[in-house]
Amino acid sequence: MALHGKLFNDHSEISSTDQFALQNKKLLKIQMQFGPVWARSGSMVAYQGDISFKNKGSGGLGKMFKQAVTGEGVDMMEAQGTGELFVADSASEIQVIYMENDELSINGQNVLAFSASIDWDIHRIQARGAAMTGGLYNVVLRGTGYVAVTTKGDPVALDVSGGNTFVDPHAAVLWTAGTRMDVKVDTGGLKSMVRGGTGETFQMAFAGQGYVVVQPAENVPHASGGGSSTGSGIGDLFN
Repeated sequence: MALHGKLFNDHSEISSTDQFALQNKKLLKIQMQFGPVWARSGSMVAYQGDISFKNKGSGGLGKMFKQAVTGEGVDMMEAQGTGELFVADSASEIQVIYMENDELSINGQNVLAFSASIDWDIHRIQARGAAMTGGLYNVVLRGTGYVAVTTKGDPVALDVSGGNTFVDPHAAVLWTAGTRMDVKVDTGGLKSMVRGGTGETFQMAFAGQGYVVVQPAENVPHASGGGSSTGSGIGDLFN
């Protein structure tokens, strides 16, 4: 008996010596011999070898306390063992970044996986006007290792050094160290009333030296705790 067709040739596993390697735009392979990794809970679609998973929730007592207080966070699991781990998130496109003693601020809904060598935490953004939104929180990664984020479609990396750059909060994926983020409130016009429903819209204003990555679609905010979210939805940006 024989099988014919392009499936097994065109979509065969791609070999790589890197810890993180894309199999295609929507599927990531992680080589476990490089050590443990953090991955979004439920993102495992397959693995080969001997890999164990521990659901860490928001990761540690400190981070769990922050999530309880702020209603923000991202559920993570720790994977360790030997073999190859395949992760994805609802067929979203995946972008792989290698950090070398650097820092990223990432929308929690876009975090897919990162090396365990990278330190992470949930931080409140100290930005003028942020109090009007009920508070802004993000996931901050620091250190050296691989990071994988998801995007809805092909993103654009905007260099903010040329002047002020304004981004819809639900379209912002991440920004790099060296950027400054503020909150702009637009209170006028029919357009803002239609767009925001309250006569106010919020944009994230970026400046400094670095990049902000924007996806061509919005993350849908999630209400926390069964109640309504605060801050016209901006508080859910890093839910």
